[in-house]
Amino acid sequence: MHIRILLFVLAAAWSAACRSAQGELALHVSVIVDGQEKSYSFASDLSVDQVLANAQIELGPRDRVSHPLVAAISDGMRISIRRVSETQICEQEEVAFQRRRLPREGIPAGELRPGQAGIPGLREVCYRILLEDDKEVQREPLGPPTKLRDAVDAIEYVGPAHQVEPIALPGRLSYINNQNAWTIKASAANKRALTSSHRLDSLVFHQRQDGAYLLFTSETAGTDDFFNEMWLVSTGDDAEALRMTPTDVLFAAWRPGASNTIAYSTGERSLGTPGWKALNNLWLMNVDLESARTLSIEEVLTESDGGIYGWWGMDFSWSPTGGQLAWAKADGFGLVDLETGRLTPLVQYAVFQSTATWVWRTTLSWSFDGQLITGIAHGAPLGNEPPETSPIFDVVVASADGRFSAPLSLAAGMWAGPAFSPDVAERGAEFGKGYLAWLKAREAQNSLSGDYDLILADRDGSNQRRLFPPPGQPGIRKTDFGSSARQFSWSPDGRFIALIYAGDLWLVEIETAAAYQVTFDGQSSNPIWTR
Repeated sequence: MHIRILLFVLAAAWSAACRSAQGELALHVSVIVDGQEKSYSFASDLSVDQVLANAQIELGPRDRVSHPLVAAISDGMRISIRRVSETQICEQEEVAFQRRRLPREGIPAGELRPGQAGIPGLREVCYRILLEDDKEVQREPLGPPTKLRDAVDAIEYVGPAHQVEPIALPGRLSYINNQNAWTIKASAANKRALTSSHRLDSLVFHQRQDGAYLLFTSETAGTDDFFNEMWLVSTGDDAEALRMTPTDVLFAAWRPGASNTIAYSTGERSLGTPGWKALNNLWLMNVDLESARTLSIEEVLTESDGGIYGWWGMDFSWSPTGGQLAWAKADGFGLVDLETGRLTPLVQYAVFQSTATWVWRTTLSWSFDGQLITGIAHGAPLGNEPPETSPIFDVVVASADGRFSAPLSLAAGMWAGPAFSPDVAERGAEFGKGYLAWLKAREAQNSLSGDYDLILADRDGSNQRRLFPPPGQPGIRKTDFGSSARQFSWSPDGRFIALIYAGDLWLVEIETAAAYQVTFDGQSSNPIWTR
């Protein structure tokens, strides 16, 4: 009896042990990692991190597990692991170009012509990339893009639809438009291109007194040994521009009273801005007008450093008869002794010191009788600032004999560019009569880039009146900083002023202040008006 009971107990214990072992072995778990799924069976309850340890699966610091690591496993559990990593990449991206339609002089009204092909820009952007199982799930820029190449706009030209008022004009008015020479004769509506394939650089643009010939300088390719060439063109119909001998020319002008004599000054190519260095010389050259060949040449000023800021060079201006020549430098202006080459100062002042890559110089203008010269003087400081940084510029006049100089308009602005008119006295009058015009800054302390008004006065500076633009309109602005090009020019009879306003050529009538727009593409400059 006892033996039977003992066997029953042992059988029950063995059966319970089997059931317990079978329960532990029944915990089946799957682990999905690195693109694979593996199944495991465990005999006892374990946590998720213990399962991963038994399976010899290592977790990275940023890996994501589908279940908490401390959670107990259950039968049929699927544990998935996402491998998380971070990397950095830099990519180049194109920047779309813009399409623009611009007006262009010389194209029939409304007609379209191709101008410039568009080129996408290029930039580099660096990103921080977040990867899950080698797939990108997040991208953040590391900083602003780095510009590698600017986009070039696609340009299409259209002929302006505006009509020019056919105002009768004296003499010949020439100007630069889209880097080519243009001229007007008899009527403001008679605009005609003198060149079509040059790249005028505005360093030289001068018309002979009778309007028959024009001098200009044109850019050359960057691979050339010189930075520009000088050209001669007749303003008559269908004339071809002729290349002259001088190169690297910074100044050139016809000598009044001499049909084929030209004064010019040169520089030499140099690295950096502006791409040249002045030699501060001066030559007188006689030229054959049919071939542009040099007939004779005479040195007036030998090469020199030119004094303070001499690398920018000097500007010059002939008297009305061609008997005298005025010079302008960064610190004053005066006269050239054509026999000895001596420079005699008439007005001196502190140079204008700036961080620009150009040097400020005054423009010069002679009175019609050759007795007076007007220009701009760098004025005295307003406060304790050094004289070189003063923002004040005054219109001054000096006698050609050196007896006096005096201010005519204080704080007019650095681009005032005063200019005497021709003689406007009636025929047979005992004495000549003339005006003086200049640009006056609306804000004297912001005259470098600020707005200006055209002022008209008697030639002694009295009876000043504002002539242009009309009230309420934006002012006149200088855009070609450092250039000696004038913003305006008198007509040979003193009835009109040709003016560059917002990049276009305008005519302003002296007596009525009536204004007429002549060009309409915003690409005009350098007006010059002679007989």
